[in-house]
Amino acid sequence: MTEHIFPTHTPETAPAAARSTIDGVRQAFGYLPVAVARMAESPEALKGFLTASRIFEASGLDHLDREVLVLTVATHHECHLCVALHTATLHRLGAAPELIEALRAGAPLPERRLEALRRFVLAVLAHRGAVPDDDVRAFLSAGYQPRHALDVVLGIGAYTISTFANRLTAAPVDAPLAAYAWEPAA
Repeated sequence: MTEHIFPTHTPETAPAAARSTIDGVRQAFGYLPVAVARMAESPEALKGFLTASRIFEASGLDHLDREVLVLTVATHHECHLCVALHTATLHRLGAAPELIEALRAGAPLPERRLEALRRFVLAVLAHRGAVPDDDVRAFLSAGYQPRHALDVVLGIGAYTISTFANRLTAAPVDAPLAAYAWEPAA
């Protein structure tokens, strides 16, 4: 039903304010992801997510840290599309298969520092930002800095936009990501 509510726009059918944005995404990906084509129904939502995501990419968290955060948020919110996309990214980064498998399963991570990050992300989500002191101390004792705690909040915000929009619009996994398909555990 949501497929009929949220059209899969093309550059020609998208609202005028979204056309240059979706064209840029199409050039970056080599195709227009359905999630972007559907989010284009609200040019502001699409631009908001892409802007927040771009700012998050410039945060103090390194690339692997950011991907751990995104996959933790994606599995928590059960966004099959985000899990597939960011699994592909981790494969391109050469991440360890054990790390990827644990992230997709929502299980403890094999590396202590990344596990501290995963746990902190889940604590921020569970406590809506009012993270208990012990959880903050555990995050910082793993080598993160106070600024990284705020970078986590930024990442959660950016990828909550994406995961919620993808679920609301019933965006499917695009063919180039089919090998990384994921479904939440029953």
